[in-house]
Amino acid sequence: MKKLIVFDLDGTLAPSKSSLAPQTAGLLRDLLGIVKVAVISGGGWTQFERQLLADLPQGSRLANLSLLPTCGTKFFQYDGNWEELYSEDLTAEQKKKIIDSLYKAAGEAGYHASRVWGNVVEDRGSQVTYSALGQQAPLAEKEGWDPDFAKRKKITAILETLIPEFSIRIGGATSIDVTKPGIDKAYGVGKLRDTLHISFKEMIYIGDALFPGGNDYPAEEAGVVSIPVKGPDDTNLVINTVLACLGDK
Repeated sequence: MKKLIVFDLDGTLAPSKSSLAPQTAGLLRDLLGIVKVAVISGGGWTQFERQLLADLPQGSRLANLSLLPTCGTKFFQYDGNWEELYSEDLTAEQKKKIIDSLYKAAGEAGYHASRVWGNVVEDRGSQVTYSALGQQAPLAEKEGWDPDFAKRKKITAILETLIPEFSIRIGGATSIDVTKPGIDKAYGVGKLRDTLHISFKEMIYIGDALFPGGNDYPAEEAGVVSIPVKGPDDTNLVINTVLACLGDK
């Protein structure tokens, strides 16, 4: 029997940098009533607050929810308030090298955007994230920039020669996430296993980037049963199926 359902955030539970739809929020509330749930994302904690928690029904069911920003380098649990269990931050020197390399790789790849919305590079403490069109770019602009991931694959190929000592993953609609080596969604599900004492065989992972090089793929490589989705509508169908299966147990 599955004891933990793990979700990606951007592109899975909600459109990139957008809020939960009311239907998804309601389904998550129902799911939290029967099974433990976790969300792992390359986004920072403030993104979780704005994109997920602001629209998720409050109450005691949140005790069944674990939140892992920046691919699991931070871990939050609810006990009346959200408590940070740990945060594995990069050093100032590591951040500078990553940021310099991100700009260099994007320049060498030829993908400097003519217009951006907000910061292109964001320091998330335990992760540095590159967003080609800026952190606040309109969803339509982001979805049209790199739908086949080809641009970001070219950038990451250059990055891997510049900073091979770090973990580099494609995430979101226009993003590339850089963390300490070994930090990816496999690391995140490992933290869930060790903290919640739930084996990989007792988990299901749901994400929109379950392809080689995608930031969800390491969870599947770790041995977690994984379900690929193309967006929140697909995710809602999966949640309904899980509710139907587990609700009868």
